[in-house]
Amino acid sequence: MTKIAVIGLGYVGLPLARLFATKYSVVGFDINKDRVDSLRSGVDATLEVENDVLKSVLLEHPGNDIGLFCSCNLSDIADCNYYIVTVPTPVDKNNRPDLTPLYKSSETVGKVLKKGDIVIYESTVYPGVTEEECVPVLEKTSGLKFNVDFFAGYSPERINPGDKQHTIEKIVKITSGSTSEIGYRINELYLSVIKAGTHLAQSIRVAEAAKVIENAQRDINIAFVNELAKIFNLLNIDTLSVLEAAGTKWNFLPFKPGLVGGHCIGVDPYYLAQKAQEVGYHPDIILSGRRINDSMAEYITTQIVKLMINKGIIVKGSKLLMLGITFKENCPDIRNSKIVEVINLLTSYGLIVTIYDPWADIVEVKQQYGFLITNETPKDLMEYQAIVLGVAHDIFKLLSIKSNDKQVVYDVKGLLAKFNVDATL
Repeated sequence: MTKIAVIGLGYVGLPLARLFATKYSVVGFDINKDRVDSLRSGVDATLEVENDVLKSVLLEHPGNDIGLFCSCNLSDIADCNYYIVTVPTPVDKNNRPDLTPLYKSSETVGKVLKKGDIVIYESTVYPGVTEEECVPVLEKTSGLKFNVDFFAGYSPERINPGDKQHTIEKIVKITSGSTSEIGYRINELYLSVIKAGTHLAQSIRVAEAAKVIENAQRDINIAFVNELAKIFNLLNIDTLSVLEAAGTKWNFLPFKPGLVGGHCIGVDPYYLAQKAQEVGYHPDIILSGRRINDSMAEYITTQIVKLMINKGIIVKGSKLLMLGITFKENCPDIRNSKIVEVINLLTSYGLIVTIYDPWADIVEVKQQYGFLITNETPKDLMEYQAIVLGVAHDIFKLLSIKSNDKQVVYDVKGLLAKFNVDATL
């Protein structure tokens, strides 16, 4: 009997666990008790799984029935034979890969690992992490031998938070295994629930590399248009108009300038760069793209301050309304949000910043960034000397925003009508 444990019930793990629970007995494991309790009540705070959909697969008790049981007790995953790890892979303050969550989750799995079990990793990593970093932890903790007593695989996540069109079952899944037979078994497991199909990679390292270059490629493309935005601003040319014109060619890539944050694009290129440098190669293009994208918060802040000065607005002590703090539009995910850097920089100029975001969780923002935000629409927009649209939430289109002699309006995302703003990125 196939019984699956999904380790980590965040933006990646929960949708995966819910999908597998339509055909298999699944235990969703997370160390966050509050998160588990919320899911058991049928509520997903990430909004990735609709509450009625979640409730349709929930089980009240652990067992072998088809469905999903959420738990933070290690004993509840002891009888599983597939363990799928979906924990974050962040970078530290020096942008070096931090594998701590992977090490800890591998130790957790190792405590219950049995002969014949298969451990699959979905977290984004550089080539070699699964077999060189995670497997030794599994062996040490379990006392079992890799590819003799237990096996491993890698199937990178492709979740796009907040995207209700490209849901998990509609995205082709890359799969791989530590042996050809295990690769086939893992591929068949995912193929049983992924409608879009699967791609069985030649090896775990190939699958790891494929995932990390997906986000590195996007990062580089965004860096290119961010550089264009800086150039065209100096030439007094509207960047979005240029991109719109160029986009009439069939093979022009439709990227737009902006802040690059979140759990993937702003992080994963550093994983590939780290591995490249370990083997003696300096990845010029990858790191150059990162430098450009990491510079955008300071660039945006400088543009806002210049616009205020040009209108004769005293910067220090002025009130600024920041619209949005999540890392992307129409989504509550605040992980690695670059708007945070903009807010901190604006504050350093003496601006008094009010943050309005109806999507973000007030408590989570306070805990992670120390900011007090509001979910309530500001009553009087004219009390602010500057308004910055930082995130393209659809609800912001309903606001009556129009720049004037005493107020600067800066649109980072190009969401508002051009004649209502002083400048866009």
